[in-house]
Amino acid sequence: MKAIITVVGKDSKGIVAGLSTKIAELGLNIDDISQTVLDDYFTMMAIVSSEEKKDFTYLRNECDKLGDSLQVKVNIQSTAIFDAMYNL
Repeated sequence: MKAIITVVGKDSKGIVAGLSTKIAELGLNIDDISQTVLDDYFTMMAIVSSEEKKDFTYLRNECDKLGDSLQVKVNIQSTAIFDAMYNL
């Protein structure tokens, strides 16, 4: 299972720490990550994976809760969606 996590919001301390801790708790591995701060706004994209199949409804709910606690928008999508869009 592979997924893309995106994070956008006002920059503050602890965003990367909070996100990486939650990713580990969810049993996911960070395969690649890129982040930047643009004019006080934090943006990040991470490719995550797991050897096990994951429930995306559960993962989305957990990302929503994490985003609320960090005051950013956290989104997770299966890479299969992107693969299907570009293979049409």
